[in-house]
Amino acid sequence: MLDVGKWPIFSLCSEEELQLVRQACVFGSASNELLYTTVNDEIFVLGTNCCGCLGLGDVQSTIEPRRLDSLSGKKIACLSYGSGPHIVLATTEGEVFTWGHNAYSQLGNGTTNAGLVPYHISTNLSNKQVIEVACGSYHSLVLTSDGEVFAWGYNNSGQVGSGSTANQPIPRRVTGCLQNKVVVNIACGQMCSMAVVNTGEVFVWGYNGNGQLGLGSSGNQPTPCRVAALQGIRVQRVACGYAHTLVLTDEGQVYAWGANSYGQLGTGNKSNQSYPTPVVLEKDRIIEIAACHSAHTSAAKTQGGHVYMWGQCRGQSVTLPHLTHFSSTDDVFACFATPAVTWRLLSVEPDDHLTVAESLKREFDNPNTADLKFLVDGKYIYVHKVLLKIRCEHFRSSLEDNEDDIVEMSEFSYPVYRAFLEYLYTDSISLSPEEAVGLLDLATFYRENRLKKLCQQTIKQGICEENAIALLSAAVKYEAQDLEEFCFRFCINHLTVVTQTSGFAEMDHDLLKNFISKASRVGAFKN
Repeated sequence: MLDVGKWPIFSLCSEEELQLVRQACVFGSASNELLYTTVNDEIFVLGTNCCGCLGLGDVQSTIEPRRLDSLSGKKIACLSYGSGPHIVLATTEGEVFTWGHNAYSQLGNGTTNAGLVPYHISTNLSNKQVIEVACGSYHSLVLTSDGEVFAWGYNNSGQVGSGSTANQPIPRRVTGCLQNKVVVNIACGQMCSMAVVNTGEVFVWGYNGNGQLGLGSSGNQPTPCRVAALQGIRVQRVACGYAHTLVLTDEGQVYAWGANSYGQLGTGNKSNQSYPTPVVLEKDRIIEIAACHSAHTSAAKTQGGHVYMWGQCRGQSVTLPHLTHFSSTDDVFACFATPAVTWRLLSVEPDDHLTVAESLKREFDNPNTADLKFLVDGKYIYVHKVLLKIRCEHFRSSLEDNEDDIVEMSEFSYPVYRAFLEYLYTDSISLSPEEAVGLLDLATFYRENRLKKLCQQTIKQGICEENAIALLSAAVKYEAQDLEEFCFRFCINHLTVVTQTSGFAEMDHDLLKNFISKASRVGAFKN
């Protein structure tokens, strides 16, 4: 299951909120904006809210998730973002909503006013069902179910495909060479646009200063032009970085072209390429490519599940595909892209699979599956012999030839013994400092050194002036030297109050004698 916690901004969400996430998009110049949907089909946002990009109706930042009520009842099919940032979102019903930065008409609402709330874009799209969206830095593309592409926004380099360089304030169908073509996939670089048609051809337009159009030149292209160098190659998907392009063929091969100053083409050097160049990966078939217009990072996933990355990776220039330990290309962008955005709308499937550790936790004190029970203080604790023998040396020997299904325990209290048995199932303890003293006694008796350390940590965290002497006494009794030193230092630092407690008045004579002697040596009684 995808771990959204790899994106730092998700640390602002509680564990309970993270469990409900089903879709997510991290965006912004510092990966400081977040939109996510929940299992209840609610949409939440948080972040700096630059240019009103959270769609809340204001420009106030929010460090806590706020519900985006204006899209209540809408289900997100796809989403993309620009550099402003601006947002273009398509619902499962094919409607398009936009909001955020709009200085170049990239919202498609006919104005250049910032959009503080989601606006339904219907001009020229009213009878269309949008199935894919893509944003460049300041322009927008959408793909309809009948294979048409519409574009709007910034057009200084021809990225809208209208044949001019005038900005486009409302959706306009991209025609020219695409007039009678059925488009199946779209993508945007910073200031360029790409479309794959159902015959496997790739059409490109817009800025070409780094050769990102793959036409063998560096001149801008104001209308769609076919990438002739891919003749005979059937392309399935296209992905655009800031100024570089990746395509995936129907045979599972990858080609790249454009800017290469960070090695983002994966060719082993940093020279730009204006023609499609094969990216040499392992022999396994590539099934996914990933890039994002805000980054110089590339990633790919093989049929065997291997994930590669190259380009700008956390400040390093990786010029050849590098095999990662990730299971998803999304993880590459979370951990290595700058900024750490999402390259697509994340989809988080509910995961009700229990790990071995989680399953064991559930079975502790379960009378339905247990084959052994301990009777302590008149109460039963239900356990499993095989687990106890695996986890504890003491039980390995004591239960070896034991056929009984009930064991009476009188040496330790019920809370202490239950905590010990639960520790064998969970590797953790949850006790008060006073009860942890009893568990420390047990851990010492059973020679469970890790448990002994956990008890000492619990006791340290719960020490106060009232119980300091009692905890010091326990540390001495159970030869927990590190804890003894900690308790002694605490007593010295709070000496006036500690010496007035009942615990100090009732202190064992030998312990009192040693305490005073040691306190004198560290200068505790000096004026």
